[in-house]
Amino acid sequence: MPPRLTAQDFDQELLILFDAYVHGSLDRRGFLSQAQKFAKFGMTAAGLLAALSPDFAAGQQVSKNDARLKTELLTYPSSAGNGSCKGYLVRPAGAGSNKLPAVLVIHENRGLNPHIEDIARRLALDGFMAFAPDALTPLGGYPGDEDKAREAFAKLDQAKTREDFIAAAHWLKGRSDASGKLGVVGFCYGGGIAHLLATRLPELNAAVPFYGNTPAPEDAAKVKAPLLVQLAGEDERINAAWPAYEAALKAAGVKYTMHQYAGTQHGFNNDTTPRYDAAAAKLAWERTVAFFKTNLQASTTK
Repeated sequence: MPPRLTAQDFDQELLILFDAYVHGSLDRRGFLSQAQKFAKFGMTAAGLLAALSPDFAAGQQVSKNDARLKTELLTYPSSAGNGSCKGYLVRPAGAGSNKLPAVLVIHENRGLNPHIEDIARRLALDGFMAFAPDALTPLGGYPGDEDKAREAFAKLDQAKTREDFIAAAHWLKGRSDASGKLGVVGFCYGGGIAHLLATRLPELNAAVPFYGNTPAPEDAAKVKAPLLVQLAGEDERINAAWPAYEAALKAAGVKYTMHQYAGTQHGFNNDTTPRYDAAAAKLAWERTVAFFKTNLQASTTK
């Protein structure tokens, strides 16, 4: 099997084009047209897109059938007029009747795909009850195709979607098998939602946004939970707004830590694509788990 490609195998301008495509500011035709100049050595523009796109099997760290875990697909009540929303709940199989600290896992702009389910399983192996909602529920849920998922995501009523995530947080914290301690981790779009929840939920105990859009600086004073902010090194789209928000967090006396990983791309923690940076992802995830254990008082079940 040939070695997996990494970000270093691609031109930085091409990675920026792919980021624009992933986040909806460039359509497929536009990406292929602009990527054509990077096609070489027999690799077409379509081949470049395929090489940059997720390979969920290659990135899976914890099997969905891992006997150490108990997994469920279930629904929770929406507070936004959507009836109910679907999500993926994971608990350590050996937890028994023990009440566990809970972590809400917020996906990127493609809904509840296999990578986010894998993230939830990783958290459960470290002693947490992890719940990953699917924002695409009102449109039928994650469709099993990343392009279709992005197209569907653009059709969501984001005001209602934000309220659905807040409803998920309340539902998770209030479960009878939850300890009452609640954290949130999110990636890209989900990182922005993690930031948002920190401004909306005074009862939140910890928030870890990975390369997510920050709220307006005036909202920083509403943050009561400690933050662990994870930023990529090469991510101008997200990083440009951080200094103003950081200044507002400092002015408000919010407890936060920011780590920026030099040389990494937006999405560096996602091990299903070439933007993944193994060393940075390992360190960022170790910091994330330690942060949750400190603030949510989880016990390890590995």
